[in-house]
Amino acid sequence: MDVFELSRVDSIASHYLMQLRDRVVQKDRLGFRYNVQRLGQIMAFEISKQLQYASVEIQTPIEDTVSRSLKDWPVIITVLRAGLPYYQGFLDYFDQSDSGFIGAYRKEGEHEITINLEYLAAPSIEGKSIILVDPMLATGNSFIRSLNALQKHGKPNHVFLASLIAAPEGIDNIRNNAGLNCSLWTVAIDKQLNHQFYIVPGLGDAGDLSFGEKL
Repeated sequence: MDVFELSRVDSIASHYLMQLRDRVVQKDRLGFRYNVQRLGQIMAFEISKQLQYASVEIQTPIEDTVSRSLKDWPVIITVLRAGLPYYQGFLDYFDQSDSGFIGAYRKEGEHEITINLEYLAAPSIEGKSIILVDPMLATGNSFIRSLNALQKHGKPNHVFLASLIAAPEGIDNIRNNAGLNCSLWTVAIDKQLNHQFYIVPGLGDAGDLSFGEKL
């Protein structure tokens, strides 16, 4: 599985990620969501370089010309609820894409995390490029469960897994168990998971920081 890490090269994305991690700055809930959305836009641009394009003839007010156009819009699928601001950044760029939504949550045990998946609404993904959006790639189990569930909607041509922050353990898990043609696109790869299976240093709970704490 190919892995693309945006922060390997300094860009404005590094500044937005710094603000997401800063516990003082992240108290601004609107600012937090907006920075996540902007990173989604940047990552959408990077992924767009991997898609297929075709030459089309168009008429400008001056003369006819040949330009390049996206052949097929990717299907964007996000995991609720933490994925919504990141997903919006992708939708801002892939504005004609079909979308899908997955309701998944983690159930914490003493020695492992299990992922419960209770909701799936998605179009056909047969032969499509899909972008699966989930900001925190910790154990990788939510990505794997989502991919398994999505296969009843068809077999995609390629899956772009899009996260904000990824843990090495989760990357290895997906590499060994995804079972589909995938590549990982993340802003940063962090050090490790802690004993509670949270990413270190991470940024906290992206869903809570975006929308408030849940019961």
